[in-house]
Amino acid sequence: MKDPFDITGRVAVVTGGLGQLGTQFTKSLAEAGAKVAIFSRRPFSHEQLSEKFPGLTDSIRVYEASVTDKTALETATERLVSEWGVPHILVNNAGIDSKPDGSAEQNAPFERYPQKYWDEIIDTNLTGVMLTSQVVGSRMAEEGRGSIINIGSIYGLVSPNQALYAYREKRDGVPFVKAISYAASKSGLINMTRYLGTYWGTKKVRVNLISFGGVKTASFDKEFIEAFLERVPMGRQAEIDEYNGVIRFLASDASSYMTGSNVVVDGGFTAW
Repeated sequence: MKDPFDITGRVAVVTGGLGQLGTQFTKSLAEAGAKVAIFSRRPFSHEQLSEKFPGLTDSIRVYEASVTDKTALETATERLVSEWGVPHILVNNAGIDSKPDGSAEQNAPFERYPQKYWDEIIDTNLTGVMLTSQVVGSRMAEEGRGSIINIGSIYGLVSPNQALYAYREKRDGVPFVKAISYAASKSGLINMTRYLGTYWGTKKVRVNLISFGGVKTASFDKEFIEAFLERVPMGRQAEIDEYNGVIRFLASDASSYMTGSNVVVDGGFTAW
């Protein structure tokens, strides 16, 4: 019997595929036999590619295209189709956020939160997913197959717990609030996923969302991590490669009857 998890020979697009999680998704899909096209807003040389993905450069290519630039996305997609064919898989991974150790202006109280930060995050995290899905997903629909995987967050399901960030004001003497824009963008992805899942259902293009919890990284303050882990039933953050399995599941025929779904992988954070 054919392995339902087999994605050998399939073509995947990963936006933001050079970032922390994007690198993992790209590597995992390539190791599983897929050809992976990274859509990146910055150029990346073959030498850099060889260093980042040793032994996998025959299966990975980088196309310069920002998710906020529809013309660049169309150009990159046309190049990809001419070289490898119409993609079977799209991972809408590109996204930005203001970090817990970012500036106070980026995390100002709602009453005076600067619109420029709202615009930046919404443009990338929500409009960028719409544009990429519009460009790549429409080609999938023409072929009558495909799997789109949107990358969400627990903050698309629940409001940020401001108590997790209270240490900043105590430490620095400046009010610090987890801003509204990231949560709004990830919440918007939930219904965009449902919308596209129903819209392309008869075209056999499946559209699903993964809502992730925290991933282990050295970039967060110790105080934030300690407070965050108190609210995770499993008592830890995800390892950097622990999300690869659900990506490969949704990319494969093992999830052939799933569309419009939100898969929560958060160590239990939203169960409380």
